[in-house]
Amino acid sequence: MAIDVLGTTFAVHWGGAVTPDQQQAMSKAWSRCLSDVTGPITPRSQPRTSGLPFLASIYFDSKLPGDGVRHLGSDTFEDLAEAVTSEVTIAAILERAGELTMLHACGVADPEGAVIALVAKSGTGKTTASSQLARTFGYITDETVAIRADGSVVPYPKPLSVKQALAAAAKLQVGPDELGLQVAPDQLRIAAIALLDRVAGGDYRVPVIDPVPLADAVLALIPDTSSQAAVFQPLQSLCKLIDSVGGVFRVSYSEAADLADGLAPLFLTKPGNPQEVTREWSPALIQPEAELAADQADEQPPEPIPAGWLRRAEPVDAVEIGEDLLVLTDSEVIRLSGIGPVIWKSARRPVSMQTLAGHLEAEHGLPGGYEALLNAAVDGLVDRGIFLRG
Repeated sequence: MAIDVLGTTFAVHWGGAVTPDQQQAMSKAWSRCLSDVTGPITPRSQPRTSGLPFLASIYFDSKLPGDGVRHLGSDTFEDLAEAVTSEVTIAAILERAGELTMLHACGVADPEGAVIALVAKSGTGKTTASSQLARTFGYITDETVAIRADGSVVPYPKPLSVKQALAAAAKLQVGPDELGLQVAPDQLRIAAIALLDRVAGGDYRVPVIDPVPLADAVLALIPDTSSQAAVFQPLQSLCKLIDSVGGVFRVSYSEAADLADGLAPLFLTKPGNPQEVTREWSPALIQPEAELAADQADEQPPEPIPAGWLRRAEPVDAVEIGEDLLVLTDSEVIRLSGIGPVIWKSARRPVSMQTLAGHLEAEHGLPGGYEALLNAAVDGLVDRGIFLRG
């Protein structure tokens, strides 16, 4: 079975106890991702003996270190099928890291190709929402909405991973054709991004759409993106994407069956020209040209930090949104408010606590007992890896 996942072709070779009927069932489930390659990718290594009855080997041409091979084994065919879905998805995401913004979301499209990405964590009803919505709208994916820099969308109409009655059982891989899901248009573009919020229990609630403040939207989306840190200027790129679709919305609902009608306003809202959008954010890593030129000419290691002084660690990216500053480190995005942004901006180079206090006084004034407040704030930033202390 040869399938295309986000632009990477995978050849799946079945072995062990996988029957012809099971192989045919998987090809049917993956029918909308089947590749038109003329022949299978040549295996480059032999499967390891796992002692498990159900086996599969996955081969693909990888641009990353390694040989582009995955050997899988499971006790049941259902476990193997779920493992194949997981492995090709992860591998494809890693292959496109840095090229695409990949939201952990279900995606559906209207007949004109406008795509709504509904972002949600695993186990919160994303697949159920996909299966309901895509009976009305074109099915894009129940896993990853992949967006190019120009706003076009790379579809991933994989089998839907459907839970079984037993909680511990593997999810069944059910093809979109079998579920009667609509086929999406060929030309796709991102039109809206929404956070899917299923309200369980309590009173029944029809879908409600509310705008999400930009800083909150970025903080909510970053954990549900794949490899966003590999994108050039990841926070700025995400803010530009949010601008292009007119902001992020939260969709609160009780029943997935109500979503098709409830999401109609998002399809009707046409985003404006990104060039005409009044930006709520600005990049926070702009360096004065004279200092930048001096640093580039120097090419020296970072200057040492005197004892008791501070210097901010080099971030991946940072943006200012209103009075907040969002800083992306190698491991997380951190929101700085209050005196945090002043401290961060003041410490691009080593700075003493006395100098920091002077900057804070100019910006906010210094209340009585400020030393304890400043020390506590700095200690917290050092603990989170935003600052280095000499």
